[in-house]
Parts: sequence; structure tokens; C-alpha cells
Amino acid sequence: MESCARILSPTHFPSLFPRPNLNRSNFNPVWPKKAGASKSLRLHCHKMYVPGFGEASPEAKAAKNLHNFFTYVAVRIVTAQLESYNPEAHAELMEFLDRHSLNDGDKFLSNLMRESSRHKSLALRILEVRSAYCKNDFEWDNLKRLASKMVGESNTRLMREYVTETSPDAEK
Repeated sequence: MESCARILSPTHFPSLFPRPNLNRSNFNPVWPKKAGASKSLRLHCHKMYVPGFGEASPEAKAAKNLHNFFTYVAVRIVTAQLESYNPEAHAELMEFLDRHSLNDGDKFLSNLMRESSRHKSLALRILEVRSAYCKNDFEWDNLKRLASKMVGESNTRLMREYVTETSPDAEK
């Protein structure tokens, strides 16, 4: 994806006029030549260009969100474990959670490590659980399947609602 983003960066489109004829009968993925360019710019991938993400791809943004989510999951796992076998550490972690946001997982863990030596041990345990969960327990294939299913069902529902609202029969 990142190579596609470089190929399709906005600097390659100094003018979108004239636009290439993209009907399927004569589809040729070659953009108009730049002024003075001797070769045409060929598209080397079949992925969409997604503007507005700067240096990071949408996948990189999603990975960052998953990274923070894995921290959240690890904290939940560790607090559940501590609740049953170390109530004192559980209380310390819960008190820390009341004072610090989990929105940025790395910042949360950094603050936890610097709180005290006992908190450092908790942070190291959370780091360990986060890594193990990501590598061994998170079902990546299931994520893709569920996300695709949700998008499909949502698109169908939204289109059905729109057609129902705008249909002449819906007014009766």
C-alpha cells in the first residue's frame, strides 16, 4: 500500500484535465503525461489512493489504533488476574486507571512504569500480556471477516433505508 501511495501522490496530478477516458472498453491505467515528460506514469498497483493520511497509510493508522486497543485488552486481563490473587496490586492499578487515560497505550504504560517500583512490575506484566495477546490470541482472520461482514451489512442497510425513504410507495 505504501508503494501505491508514493506512486499516486498528489504531486503526480498537476492537472486533472483532460482526464483519461476510463470506460471499460478501452481501459488503460496510464495518466496523462506531465508537461515535458518523456514517459507516461503507469500505475503499479490495483489499490485505491487514499488522500489525507499524510505519511501514514490507512493501515498504519488502523495498526496504531489496534496497538492502543491491545494495551486496553492487556490491562483488562491483568486487572482480572490481580483481582483474584493480589487484591492490593489490583487496588493500586485501579487507582492508577482512575487518574490516567488509556487512550494512548504507550503513554499510559510509560506513566505506570515511572509511578513506583510496584507499578513498574505491573507495567512490565501488561507489556508481556499485550505482546502475547497480539501474537498468539488475537484472531486476525476473524477481524478481517467481521469487518468485511459489518461493512457489507451496513452498506445494504443504509441503501435499503434510503430507497425506502425516497421511494414513492414509502409516502403512502
